[in-house]
Amino acid sequence: MFLTLTTTGTPERPATDLGYLLHKHPEKSQAFSTSFGTAHVLYPEADAERCTAALLLEVDAVALVRRGKGKGRGGAPDAALAQYVNDRPYAASSLLAVALSAVFSSAMRGVCTARPELAARPLPLRVEVPSLPARGGVALVRRLFEPLGWDVTAEPVPLDERFPEWGDSRYVRLVLESATLTLAEALRHLYVLLPVLDDAKHYWVAPDEVDKLLRAGEGWLPDHPEQKLITSRYLARRWSLTRAAMERLELVRLAETDDSEVEEIDNAVAEETETEEKPAPLAVRRREAILTALRAAGATRVLDLGCGQGQLVQALLKDPAYTEIVGVDVSVRALTIAGRRLKLDRMGERQAARVKLLQGSLAYTDSRLKGYDAAVLSEVVEHVDPPRLPALEYAVFGAARPRTVLVTTPNVEYNVRWESLPAGHVRHGDHRFEWTREEFRAWAVAVAERHGYGVEFVPVGPDDPEVGPPTQMAVFARDVTDGKKEAKAA
Repeated sequence: MFLTLTTTGTPERPATDLGYLLHKHPEKSQAFSTSFGTAHVLYPEADAERCTAALLLEVDAVALVRRGKGKGRGGAPDAALAQYVNDRPYAASSLLAVALSAVFSSAMRGVCTARPELAARPLPLRVEVPSLPARGGVALVRRLFEPLGWDVTAEPVPLDERFPEWGDSRYVRLVLESATLTLAEALRHLYVLLPVLDDAKHYWVAPDEVDKLLRAGEGWLPDHPEQKLITSRYLARRWSLTRAAMERLELVRLAETDDSEVEEIDNAVAEETETEEKPAPLAVRRREAILTALRAAGATRVLDLGCGQGQLVQALLKDPAYTEIVGVDVSVRALTIAGRRLKLDRMGERQAARVKLLQGSLAYTDSRLKGYDAAVLSEVVEHVDPPRLPALEYAVFGAARPRTVLVTTPNVEYNVRWESLPAGHVRHGDHRFEWTREEFRAWAVAVAERHGYGVEFVPVGPDDPEVGPPTQMAVFARDVTDGKKEAKAA
């Protein structure tokens, strides 16, 4: 994989000033180790009239596969050979872009310690890339580079020169020339657009890639006619990251148009109202009430029964006091979403050891749920058909028997305060019932008596003097003497 940067000069402004800008001496050949191979910087020619710096990247295909565990272009699990035999050692791609950033990081930032005045000076530049994957062909290469002030020469590489009837490959020989750009601008263009043309990255695209794109795209990306395509491809077509980047780019464009700072544009609320307290959503208040009750109970090992999409599990993980957190749900789809929310696939080893997600039904006893300090059933019981409530009761209070059980459920009396809720309707289409305060208390007290627990009731949300709170919570605590009897029996 090969790229050259060439500039010309005069005796007064020698071309070898390029060495100062790149922070690489023209009389030396240097090598830099990367996680996927070795990057070499050398100067095939270096005198006052003409100076060329070359970046040669030797890709270790085996190291790349081991590092990426088979991910990326050519690394599909069912194409083992393609992990090792592919175009990555030869064609410019995100590998070369990463090498550019690593080897010429100061130059890309526009920093020249020895000669600060050089960094802001436009140079006559010529960039050559012998083999560049171009998904979109020569036309796309021109659409990407020409608006940035480059003269573009892009020649399609035939599949085989001996058989012209086979047509052209997806690779081009690229030459870019400009006399109006600084070296930092040229390097940032290459850093973004090489992987965009290849339309593939060799590494996982995380949210921090948005910041990398905006830093490298400063000054040119907000007004580029192919901004959307560039952003989408650079961020590996991850729509959430693309949307976030596009929103921030639009703010930059508006700020430049208005000759103001981004912070001034991104300020729809008056400064004096920013500190006004807004009522917290009921779901947030519910989680806060649960966390308060768990702390008061001294729980460290917690079950979230009916964890849904993992909001409570996520909140528990933020507190190191909880050493083991288990989310249980009957829905595989809900557990999949919870896993994405928690970023289980990218979680550190120590953090991952604290959390588990299990599929299971609360209508059946489950030995995996025994021995925990506390169990939470948040907005769960109302989704269970009344004839199946005794089974849930036994599975939690009779079989699992955590020291503390928290149960939250809607208070149907409060429904009259919801203006958007038609009379006689429950809050969610899947609710099998919604209890009054009296009905909930009667159920909870009976459950506590049957299984050796004490129970207290806590209002969640604004406690209306007429209809009570929107959510009601029962805090069950297992009777200490009952626990001792169980221990003796065992």
